[in-house]
Amino acid sequence: MLADRDRIFTNLYGFHDWGLAGARTRGDWDGTKEILGKGRDGIIDLVKKSGLRGRGGAGFPTGLKWSFMPKQSDGRPHFLVVNADESEPGTCKDRDIMRHDPHKLVEGCLIAAFAMGAHQAYIYVRGEFFREAERVEAAIAQAREAGLVGRNACGSGFDFELSVHRGAGAYICGEETGLLESLEGKKGQPRLKPPFPAGAGLYGCPTTVNNVESIAVVPTILRRGPEWFAAIGRPNNVGTKVFCISGHVNRPCNVEEAMGIPLRELIDKHAGGVRGGWDNLLAVIPGGSSVPLLPKATCDTVLMDFDALRDVKSGLGTAAVIVMDKSADVVKAIARLSKFYMHESCGQCTPCREGTGWLWRVMERMVRGDAEIEEIALLEQVTYQIEGHTICALGDAAAWPVQGLLRHFRPELERRIHARKAARLAAE
Repeated sequence: MLADRDRIFTNLYGFHDWGLAGARTRGDWDGTKEILGKGRDGIIDLVKKSGLRGRGGAGFPTGLKWSFMPKQSDGRPHFLVVNADESEPGTCKDRDIMRHDPHKLVEGCLIAAFAMGAHQAYIYVRGEFFREAERVEAAIAQAREAGLVGRNACGSGFDFELSVHRGAGAYICGEETGLLESLEGKKGQPRLKPPFPAGAGLYGCPTTVNNVESIAVVPTILRRGPEWFAAIGRPNNVGTKVFCISGHVNRPCNVEEAMGIPLRELIDKHAGGVRGGWDNLLAVIPGGSSVPLLPKATCDTVLMDFDALRDVKSGLGTAAVIVMDKSADVVKAIARLSKFYMHESCGQCTPCREGTGWLWRVMERMVRGDAEIEEIALLEQVTYQIEGHTICALGDAAAWPVQGLLRHFRPELERRIHARKAARLAAE
């Protein structure tokens, strides 16, 4: 378990003052000018040394991503964009960071923007997070009044402006280039890459898009040293992570824990265990609704980090742990997720536009057992025709839950089909 002294988000539950005075008592904005004094390359090198990987789902090394930004400006401004469009079902970590620890995010924005030569940053907040957007705006106003952002931020000689932009509740705008399109006032449809945002992002200028948690942990890493962060967890899977635990557990919660904690320990110690006991567990979706589920046999021993979950053909994603006990209709649950991805597809790519609707319709028949055994193989084949054949990863996100179901619960689909046929024959 993570020691209390190693927790970054010390107000995750909102027990203390979220404002600037309270944040300063918890160590925020302490020595920020000295951190900026390390220089652009110095900060990026320290973030690289820490081993921090993106906390939004993909797990790309944060320092490496920052280093893609041009070192010298060619006349175009540089931008930092923070992705707070947290729309992945089961995920609510960024929401609590913005609600209870917004100054960690604001300070992180200043440091990250400085490291990339960006004098303007935008925080793109999901439309439904109305109060959270208000809270972040209030924190920015407090920081500006104290001279921490704005002209000559923290007395560093660096001018930095930070703005909040509210989205309209579209899941697709969580994809970084779809977010940039929306930020520019256009329909939120992902862009073809290349060009990548670091070369041509917001308004065609060099841009880096980072998740809220990725940015908010940076000030603490730089204050305590990259070696401290890198010593938590396993190699290539280091640091702390905010896990969201929901579903059939006794105490659903958000909790900051060490990367690589066993899934069973995470659920038992922080969420009060599975409802009805561990033996009542059916399956767990370990990283938000877009990653394949895992059966109980795998959940017994699997570790919660990028590589361990990849090795069992799933993913850490946003670290949103969705627990299903034996009362759950797992086929119906995946069919419901298929409907979500059908609804949220932007319709730009044919495999996703047509495929997500097809997956949902077939999954609805699978729930009833109103299908042929041969259709199970066809369903699997179509998921692989969608996966990897679209501009963004929404096609993959729609395919993976169905693939996980077929990988681990194919006998349940077959049972339903046989039961339906037997009931028809009995009725005749």
